[in-house]
Amino acid sequence: MNFVERKISVKRTISILSKNGVEVDEQEAGVILDFLYLVAKNYGKREAVQETYIPKEMSNSLKTSSGR
Repeated sequence: MNFVERKISVKRTISILSKNGVEVDEQEAGVILDFLYLVAKNYGKREAVQETYIPKEMSNSLKTSSGR
């Protein structure tokens, strides 16, 4: 995936990583940025999935709460 509208540039990423002892080139920094943007994009979806009704999990939680 290529996120065109990055708010953090590749050069800024390299600078931040180097301050923390991680040496990367421009290509590696781009891959790291793509990964982080992908994680951030999907983070909100996790909450939506947790709110959905999953019958098996509900039935298992009911069995454990009733002492079976």
